[in-house]
Amino acid sequence: MVEYQHVTADMSVYRDGSIKLHGPEGFAGMRAAGRLAAAILDALVEKVVPGVTTGELDVFVREMMLDGGSVPATLGYRGFTHSCCTSINHVVCHGIPANKVLKDGDIVNIDVTPLLDGWHGDTSRMYLVGDVPLKARRLVDVTHECLMIGIGLARPGARLGDIGAAIQAHAEAHRYGVVREFCGHGVGRLFHDAPEVVHAARAGTGPELRPGMFLTIEPMINLGKAPVKMLSDGWTAVTRDKSLSAQFEHSIGITEDGCEIFTLSQTGRDKPPY
Repeated sequence: MVEYQHVTADMSVYRDGSIKLHGPEGFAGMRAAGRLAAAILDALVEKVVPGVTTGELDVFVREMMLDGGSVPATLGYRGFTHSCCTSINHVVCHGIPANKVLKDGDIVNIDVTPLLDGWHGDTSRMYLVGDVPLKARRLVDVTHECLMIGIGLARPGARLGDIGAAIQAHAEAHRYGVVREFCGHGVGRLFHDAPEVVHAARAGTGPELRPGMFLTIEPMINLGKAPVKMLSDGWTAVTRDKSLSAQFEHSIGITEDGCEIFTLSQTGRDKPPY
């Protein structure tokens, strides 16, 4: 049986396996963290160009987080030593910023999580580098559609499986693969909390959504087959068939009649072309 727990802002730091239900203070905290996260991704639009290195983007993200009064949640997390993840082309997620130079035609996901006043604003977005081929642009478009279809089903009384089933159906209608090895998650004062939010599921299954739940929806969609593999660095996940992969992520809160997207761009730059 799924256990739900009403929490105050301070109590939500404890990981006990229950799904936490937050009140107005939690919504205010996540709103602020989400606005900062979205502003960082907005600011990256002018930075993600051919010739820039992912390491340079990482420095920019870190400086903007610190200037905004937050710290990078990923910096030092389980040994990760950077302020964002940069996943290029066939990298599914958790790409490590380095001296890698972005080239014309690349697609890249940048995943940021500022920790602001104890709340995690977890979000990611795709960027098109220069002149990107049509098949890559179409993959990015469909992946964003998958995200928004899933968010559209996030409301009280729905099941988590409803979200995964809808995402899977839309992606597979385009003959794309849906990654199973990674999923969305509860979020708040904890970076990763219950429940797991899978993106391929059976409708009507999984925990029931209730007002006050905070979670991420972050489908990873492959141009080819679904399976992925881990590289020797222990972080970077890539498609096994080396096909392109795309991902978008929002942090949301379940409200009385739907959901609130905490990480929505205030400038309309939630998907390319920007």
